[in-house]
Amino acid sequence: MLTNFTFEDPQFFWLLLLLPIAIAWYFYKRNKQTAELRISTIKGFKAKHSLLAKFKPLLFVLRLLILALVVTAMARPRTVDVSTRTNSTQGIDIVMAIDVSASMLARDLQPNRLDALKEVAKEFVKDRPSDRIGLVVYAGESFTKTPITSDEEIVLSALEDIEYNNVLQNGTAIGSGLATAVNRIKDSEAESKVIILLTDGVNNSGFIDPKIASELAVEFNIKVYTIGVGSNGMALSPIGILPNGRFQYGNSKVEIDEVLLQEIADATGGRYFRATDNEKLEQIYDEIDELEKTDIEEFRYYNYDEKFRSLVLLAGGLLLFEIMLRYTLFRSFV
Repeated sequence: MLTNFTFEDPQFFWLLLLLPIAIAWYFYKRNKQTAELRISTIKGFKAKHSLLAKFKPLLFVLRLLILALVVTAMARPRTVDVSTRTNSTQGIDIVMAIDVSASMLARDLQPNRLDALKEVAKEFVKDRPSDRIGLVVYAGESFTKTPITSDEEIVLSALEDIEYNNVLQNGTAIGSGLATAVNRIKDSEAESKVIILLTDGVNNSGFIDPKIASELAVEFNIKVYTIGVGSNGMALSPIGILPNGRFQYGNSKVEIDEVLLQEIADATGGRYFRATDNEKLEQIYDEIDELEKTDIEEFRYYNYDEKFRSLVLLAGGLLLFEIMLRYTLFRSFV
């Protein structure tokens, strides 16, 4: 409640420094405010203590209180009720096209390329609550994992479920992955349509030429950001399957068709990135997040409730009370 309580002119509180000055002046002058009569002895007088006289300082206390109330009123205390209304654009629709071929299990990113991507992509999704996001996975062929949706939990759950399996033919069909992503987002009415295409290899499978798919993206005004994942040189990658069904790992050369990925990005107005480690992959998604922001306009409405009037009325009431006491009960002491 106090967080909504403000003073419009707090500089007037400097006037409260008058209070200690007034108190010091009162104690300095109080013995000189009553008449004095010097006599040789007071034995002939009966000592009679007046209880009313002991309350005389009450008048001074009232004056100090009145001064404090007036100063506080001059500072204009008030409460502020803030209400907000946001107005956003139609937002951004994003499709993440993810390579799930066996090579994505290479361990040059930790624990492997695919798991590293999943963790970074989850944070990317969480940071975009105003946008719709869909998932496409591809290897030798492609399919839609999740249509574009604003349900964050569905997208996060789908990301968690992505793994390498034998459902898709092995290989890297970049053209098919991109074309499926275009098909998912082409009819969107969003102000901005974006595809994030990630791969760690070269186009060696599928029936759709990647350049044809990029031309489709251009036709439907879709921007494509391409990401090549993999270290430079050699990487510990799956090279075969052991009798127990597990992958056999060995060093193999990292081959990414960076020229193709650059051409796709340039043709669609996007950018190409290279992720050689976990940190670089995270930085890439952070950069894309900054490049593609949904405009949100916030309107704030302030309702002020001024409180100085009640302080002025209270100060006026105390002043009248002090004057009444001064000229009635304490009249003989004034």
